[in-house]
Amino acid sequence: MEKNIDRRTLLATGALALAGAATQSQPAAAQTGAKAMFPVPAVTIPIVGETDVFQVRRIYCIGRNYAAHAIERGSDPDREPPFFFQKPTDAIQNVRIGEVADHPYPSLTKNYHHEVELVAALKSGGTNIPAEQALDHVYGYALGLDMTRRDLQNGMAAEKKPWEIGKSFDHAAVLGPIHPAAKTGHFTKGAISLSVNGAIRQNSDLDKMIWSVAEQIAKLSEAFELKAGDIIYSGTPENVGPVVKGDVLLCKLQGLPDMSIRIV
Repeated sequence: MEKNIDRRTLLATGALALAGAATQSQPAAAQTGAKAMFPVPAVTIPIVGETDVFQVRRIYCIGRNYAAHAIERGSDPDREPPFFFQKPTDAIQNVRIGEVADHPYPSLTKNYHHEVELVAALKSGGTNIPAEQALDHVYGYALGLDMTRRDLQNGMAAEKKPWEIGKSFDHAAVLGPIHPAAKTGHFTKGAISLSVNGAIRQNSDLDKMIWSVAEQIAKLSEAFELKAGDIIYSGTPENVGPVVKGDVLLCKLQGLPDMSIRIV
């Protein structure tokens, strides 16, 4: 009898434990109705022609995706597979069409570089996406600047340490509004350029990318599950270079409005 009582007690205790575990497995907010102690606003990008906005989930960037830029950065474009890095979503600085937005010169650097790029914004995603289906996941495109604290990036790379500090900081992801691909089509070629104070610095064509936007999406989806809200900076042409306070940058991409910032 003693053994039967112990067994019933054990079963009852086990059932209570499982019930407790099930309750604990639910999100805390679902259990208590709790609210975030320090709410963080969503990061969004304006969409041309729409009152709705594009909410950003992640920012991916591809490195050295134009052969001439790869060479100027000291790598061999014929041998290097694509590699990616990320920026925090709150690094985005939205720039309106027609304005010259003030862009603060960041701390810690004495060698601040511009990198003009086409940016793709995803409406859906997945894993192991075939390249031939990748553009089906693109909602639209924007013109962007991957701003870089080059001295910090180079210094960390020389020490074989992560160079996030050179790429991921406040206002490091400058971005114009998103243009729906349904209106613009997909960008596989077209002139892209950047001038500083009226003098051309970067001048190339999207068809010189080593890895196309479709191929970038396919490669990224092998390593991450891509989702709606992800944006991809697709690489910069050669002749990246330094800017100083007072410089005005003008970015151009065939098929999209210009984008401009002033370093302050």
